[in-house]
Amino acid sequence: MMLRAASLGIVFSTLAGCGGVNAFIDRSPFPAPRPVEATRLATATPANRPAAFDSWIAGFRPRALAEGISGATFDRAFASVGRNEDSIRREAHQPEFTRPIWAYLDSAVSDTRIENGQRMLREHARTLAAIEQRFGVEREVVVAIWGLESSYGQLRGTTPIIESLATLAFEGRRRAFFEQQLIGALQILQAGDTTPEQMVGSWAGAMGHTQFIPTSYLAYAVDFTGDGRRDIWSDDPTDALASAAAYLQRFGWQQGQPAIVEVRLPRGFDNRLAGSRRGVDAWRALGVEAQRGQRLPGAGEATLMFPAGANGPALLAFRNFNVIKRYNNADAYAIAIAHLAQRLQGGGDFVAPWPRDDRPLNADEREELQRHLQRAGFYQGEIDGRIGSGSLAAVRDWQSANGMAPDGYVSLALLQRMRR
Repeated sequence: MMLRAASLGIVFSTLAGCGGVNAFIDRSPFPAPRPVEATRLATATPANRPAAFDSWIAGFRPRALAEGISGATFDRAFASVGRNEDSIRREAHQPEFTRPIWAYLDSAVSDTRIENGQRMLREHARTLAAIEQRFGVEREVVVAIWGLESSYGQLRGTTPIIESLATLAFEGRRRAFFEQQLIGALQILQAGDTTPEQMVGSWAGAMGHTQFIPTSYLAYAVDFTGDGRRDIWSDDPTDALASAAAYLQRFGWQQGQPAIVEVRLPRGFDNRLAGSRRGVDAWRALGVEAQRGQRLPGAGEATLMFPAGANGPALLAFRNFNVIKRYNNADAYAIAIAHLAQRLQGGGDFVAPWPRDDRPLNADEREELQRHLQRAGFYQGEIDGRIGSGSLAAVRDWQSANGMAPDGYVSLALLQRMRR
């Protein structure tokens, strides 16, 4: 469930185990549920298992048994496992996402997603109230995760998990990671929480309404219904929603505190303070105020963020923002969850406009930007297209030296300015 975007201008990619079974596709009208139990293992046949893969499975079996997996559990789980071509294709050719954050939010927090989320709040009001009382996580936050991870349970994925993880452990780029997840999936089966036939999800192993990878499931999933199983796969979302809340609670969710607050900055504000963290009183002393319809908490520390540079909205991100990022380590994702939850609570849209005539850079352009910074004497790091803290500091220094607001925002407009 975790990964990080290179910069806020770039939407995160749904890599292995990060949730996101087409989670950002919004559909209207609201589709009818598709029973997980009806999923067929269409591609999982022994005939689809090359000899080398079969040999790997034979070698993996004693390793699994050494981890406490019974022979019966292993043999049943692998009875019809073949090489999953789709998982290999997706893992090898994951697209680079360069959608600007406003385009991402247009989909992630669309009117349809808000309306469907409000419907879920009504339909599951009693369950969500009980989850909120038990774990201290606001129901709107839980529903926002549900909405982004699986479109409220409609897009949970149909890929056989054992087959996908075995394929990726055999020949994927991160074999050790996927072998660890495969052991976790077998432990789930051995515990009796589900069956191999029902254990379906994303091509990379994320499962259920709130898209848990196996190791996260084992560590944090809960049996909220009390039926003896932690069932995140069925049409009943109760255990999955409670598990998401338990996960956030585990990493320090503070009930009643915001994750983000949109703010307005005074004239002449030093944009070099972007990325710095200080107490609310200190921000107020600098003239930072909540935008209309928002409020700053009475206490706590927050980091100033410019998700789209100084020409877009300014945000103060609080501790709960970082807790959301434990679920998926991308700033864009955390902003979307926090904003969708606010909209489900009756809040409004962002006040400041987004710079919609701008766009993020692709990988080649990011390398070009680093070369410009290096030639100008602001950057000494590797030319790798990864915009980390060193690159962002160099960008701010270049902006300041060239009469621009030093917000550190990496965009096509910035690169074009450097090309002059």
